[in-house]
Amino acid sequence: MPAVAVSAPDVLSSDMQLVRRALAREPDAFRAIIKTHNQKLYRIARGVVRNDAEAEDIVQEAYVSAFANLGTFRGDASLTTWLSRIVINEALGRLRKRRRTVAMPENPEAQIIRFPLNPSDDPERTMAQRQILGLVERATDSLPDVYRTVFVARVIEGLSIEETADLLGVRPETVKTRLHRARALVRKALDDEIGPVLLDAFPFAGRRCERLTEAVMRRLGLEG
Repeated sequence: MPAVAVSAPDVLSSDMQLVRRALAREPDAFRAIIKTHNQKLYRIARGVVRNDAEAEDIVQEAYVSAFANLGTFRGDASLTTWLSRIVINEALGRLRKRRRTVAMPENPEAQIIRFPLNPSDDPERTMAQRQILGLVERATDSLPDVYRTVFVARVIEGLSIEETADLLGVRPETVKTRLHRARALVRKALDDEIGPVLLDAFPFAGRRCERLTEAVMRRLGLEG
């Protein structure tokens, strides 16, 4: 059965209903917002800072900030876009602060996310999958910041050119230029190792999602 497309007005209407429930302090509404957006927001944050733990912390701080200002959400853009802007602003702010306070290594060692692969009876296949995903992530991590953020948003998150431009505050033409360069750099890095591969990286593990959700709920005083 083909998937039913959801129109933008329907999405915004659903977002507003969820926001109204959250403003009424309904715990289920907060949980729904967090669990719906955890994966996307985490991947955006990690795409900027290249660190698992810091990306989780950024998303948690972004949620707390967003929920403290939820009354300002007017539905001019989707809740996903609104939250994504908060996350990327927090992530970029930390990146700028990091550069001001410490000297970054020339080529810092990337931290590899432990990907939750499907169980397999073939240990060699599972190991090969892990190695490929690790190579993809390292290739992405090695991108310069301006290219990496565009690559994560456009290729890994699947945002449109216009959505990516809006999220990053740049022109669509700039997104296209940076994306072209980012793809070339990633392709070269991968070709040097394994040749063309499917860019299927940055999943969000169930435990990580649940842990982040509970941490935010505790900070909101809505645990239980």
